[in-house]
Amino acid sequence: MASNLKVIFLFLWLLQCGGGNVDVQQIPPIQVALLKEGISIPCKVTFPYMPKYTKFSIFYYWINSLGQKISICSRSEKVDIPSGKENKTATISYDHRIMPLENTSSTGTYYCEVKWNDIQKMGKGVFVLARGTGYIETSYGWEILVTLTALLAALSITATALLLWKRKVLCPRRNQLNILRQKVETQPPSAIPPPPPPVYDCLDLQQVDVYSVLENNTNNPSPRKSPPGKTPKKEATLEESSDTLYENI
Repeated sequence: MASNLKVIFLFLWLLQCGGGNVDVQQIPPIQVALLKEGISIPCKVTFPYMPKYTKFSIFYYWINSLGQKISICSRSEKVDIPSGKENKTATISYDHRIMPLENTSSTGTYYCEVKWNDIQKMGKGVFVLARGTGYIETSYGWEILVTLTALLAALSITATALLLWKRKVLCPRRNQLNILRQKVETQPPSAIPPPPPPVYDCLDLQQVDVYSVLENNTNNPSPRKSPPGKTPKKEATLEESSDTLYENI
């Protein structure tokens, strides 16, 4: 009875150890695939080199966006144990390629499941995003660069033309002014005509004559009245002086 219990415990221990060394991995967890190109479902199987685990079956399926499980294919594998590697752990890739994708509805999670006689392992799945077109590199950057370069070149040409036109218009005027200044500076002083006498000098001289005449008249008493019909000579002179004064004023 005791020996039978030992055999049972030994079998359970071997089963647990063997099952603990069995695993299925799917890396990377996310893929982006284009239509007409296809995808590869990764599936790495880890198992010990033991007769019990070298024979297994692999099932590939996927779950779409509606949650439906769709079978893809299945395959059976039998691995030969290399000499000297008994009871050692091995990891072998059994990727499955789907070629090509039909439409964008192929987006979903793809699984790889491995079954032994008494053990079943399933990978965590790979989410595949199916796209109709890939990344298209736009030429907006080059277009913007070319546009800015052309704009700067046009502004530079315009500014240069304005400067040349301004120099062409203003330089002759400056040259004429400089020539006139040189002529004036080089002209001798004798060639310059004297300025005309001021008008007020003439007025002052005439006023002095009038006042002198008036003063002489006041100092010298008037002679006797001449008979009517004859005007004295001094009175005529006084009247002429008075008229001259008014005209000057």
